[in-house]
Amino acid sequence: MKKLIVALLASAAAISAAQAQTTASTQPRAYVGVGVATADHEDFRGLDNDGYKASGKVFGGYEFNQTWGAEVGYTDFRKADVSGAGVSGDTKGYGYYVAAKASTALNDQFSLYGKLGVQHSQRELRTNLVNLKDDDTGAYGAVGLQYNINQNVALTAEYERYGKSKDFGAKPDVWTIGARYSF
Repeated sequence: MKKLIVALLASAAAISAAQAQTTASTQPRAYVGVGVATADHEDFRGLDNDGYKASGKVFGGYEFNQTWGAEVGYTDFRKADVSGAGVSGDTKGYGYYVAAKASTALNDQFSLYGKLGVQHSQRELRTNLVNLKDDDTGAYGAVGLQYNINQNVALTAEYERYGKSKDFGAKPDVWTIGARYSF
């Protein structure tokens, strides 16, 4: 819990510094978006699993200027079936994050970005023999590419990391394709 509080305070300080750097030529903009995320579902002690599963993501953010911003998001890791050795069941999970975001324009349409913040994720394994739950609060990071269709609509592709490796359920490495709308 102390790590979460320190991370939130550091994020707030970074956001305040970024807001102070906002120039008159760039207008702050809020945005919302949706995406399709995919993560590999871990084997649990030799049990078969569903592998990669597409799931949903929602996110929103605020750009203080062309370089600095902040973002929050939620990813549902969906349910995946597990079976083998007389065991059957499923795993499910989710993750959410708060992150500072830095962007650099490559040209008028493309930009690279990186995000760094704090995440909380949870995985559950429910079988006919055992029920397990794993909560993780820790570092969140992402790198991505954004393609601006017009001033308000953009497409994104990114790699995200939701904390440390898990014993079961979706792996923390997530690939996401999304669309966002700025207003």
